[in-house]
Amino acid sequence: MKLKFLILSILFFTGLSLQAQVRFEAKVSKNKLGVNERLRVDFEMNQDGDNFRPPSFDGFTVVGGPNQAVSNRWINGDRTYSKTYSYYLQPNSRGRKTIAQAEITVDDKVYKTTPVDVEVTAAVEKPTDGDDSELIASDNLHLVAEVSDASPYLNEGITVVYKLYVSPRISVSNFREVDSPKFSDFWSQNIEIRELRPENGEYQGEPYRYVVLKKAVLYPQKTGELELEPLTLSVSVDVPSDRRDIFGSRIYKTINKTVAAGTRTIDVKPLPDGKPAGFTGAVGKFSMDVSTTKEKLKASESLEAKVEIRGNGNLNLFELPALEVPSSLEMYSPERIENVTTTLNGKQGSIIDNYTIVPTRKGQYPIKPLNFSYFDPQSETYKSLSSQEIVIEVEEGPATGGNVVAGNNRQSVNLPSEQFRFIKTNTNLKPLDQQAFFRSWTFWGSLFLPFAAIPLFILFGKRRDAKAADVTGNRRKKADRLARKYLSEAKKNLGNQQSFYESLERAMHNYLKAKLHIQTAEMSKERISEILREKNVADETSTEFIEVLKSCEFARYTPASNTAQHEDYEKAVKVISKLDKDL
Repeated sequence: MKLKFLILSILFFTGLSLQAQVRFEAKVSKNKLGVNERLRVDFEMNQDGDNFRPPSFDGFTVVGGPNQAVSNRWINGDRTYSKTYSYYLQPNSRGRKTIAQAEITVDDKVYKTTPVDVEVTAAVEKPTDGDDSELIASDNLHLVAEVSDASPYLNEGITVVYKLYVSPRISVSNFREVDSPKFSDFWSQNIEIRELRPENGEYQGEPYRYVVLKKAVLYPQKTGELELEPLTLSVSVDVPSDRRDIFGSRIYKTINKTVAAGTRTIDVKPLPDGKPAGFTGAVGKFSMDVSTTKEKLKASESLEAKVEIRGNGNLNLFELPALEVPSSLEMYSPERIENVTTTLNGKQGSIIDNYTIVPTRKGQYPIKPLNFSYFDPQSETYKSLSSQEIVIEVEEGPATGGNVVAGNNRQSVNLPSEQFRFIKTNTNLKPLDQQAFFRSWTFWGSLFLPFAAIPLFILFGKRRDAKAADVTGNRRKKADRLARKYLSEAKKNLGNQQSFYESLERAMHNYLKAKLHIQTAEMSKERISEILREKNVADETSTEFIEVLKSCEFARYTPASNTAQHEDYEKAVKVISKLDKDL
């Protein structure tokens, strides 16, 4: 009996001593990793200690830690305690490496971990990691730029959509735009996104949620390899950690992660040879309609002629064919009407030139057919459209010697006798009272007034010669009038940001077309700078002109105040005046 009691006592006290034994050990997330992976090392103890001293981590770079986690649980009256120090290591080279001993002091006694060997191999294709929050965020958060066509033709519309993919393993609480792409060498138009809506999708074959952040339609303005700058975001990401709350639920850690969509390269193909005569750079699919409001009218009445190009393509970026009428039809400059909407399918709608025509004589007047050519990127061919001839019949008015042929300026005019009915042939004349004109005040005034006016004529003549001699001033005034003529439409749209900057950019392009005889397809900023340099334009003037064009581009992405619009307008007036003087 005594022997049995003695054995039980020994076992009981042995169990108490084992339960009270300090456990301090090192654990690694993996024993074999690539040189491009990270290693997590946990130093775990079952009792609280002091003076923790980590090893030197030779052969590694500490990229995270130390992170401290404490767990204190009671299960069925039994207490379980755990304290962990965690580090994240990046290997410096390949080979076998050793995690040396760490030390801790518990009840004035020093405890050490057992060294751990790990093998570092060559870089792996898909690096993985333990529980590093930064890497978890990187592996589960992706910003992607999706391009509809990476090899378009010059002036062919493409779309770019920026999507933020988020794995179900993490959540995003907030984000902000750090850097926005400028789309150099492209004519661009942002598509407004009224509301961010999360949708379900896939990323590399795995289920993800994504949200569309930005959509834009781009029309390349030069050929070759063009780069799309990346969109960069700062995202607040909630990442699960290895800690849990008192209910056993995992605790999430919020980190700020910067993600970028990456640079995309667009290989722009030149338009093929064989361009039709009169081709002005239209790319897409279009139809043409030429019509008039009247075909029969009286002289001095007016009619309207409409030239409309409708379809899907680079609307606003090419010239409409000009209407030609006989000289007996007085035609005014056209009014431009644009009904264009921008979607992911590109620019759609119509461009209309509305002419007002007033006939002056009776007769029949043919309006020549118009021809319009465009390039269809789907069939990769040029296509031409032609309108029908329209004959305007003027029924009443001054007659001509016959039907008028377009371009014939000489016309015989037959006027009826009724035209002179207002002239009276039977007069009732009365004699005037005879007054002495000679030596009267009227006589002397008429005699000396020309001599008195001679000094005034001399003064005005000198002023006129001075103005004529001021070549620089005259050129400046002429250039200023020319600039304000081209910018009149932009001035009307001051206060409406989108319309103002579109008309301002169009005015700058129209000025170059009129002055340098270049087409819309050559309107890239690099090409403009090259042409101005060939024309011996001052570098300062060329730079100012390009800066105005950049302001028009930037205004599509950022709001601009009325003050900024007025400043850009004055800059445009100034730079066109200077440019006209240099040219």
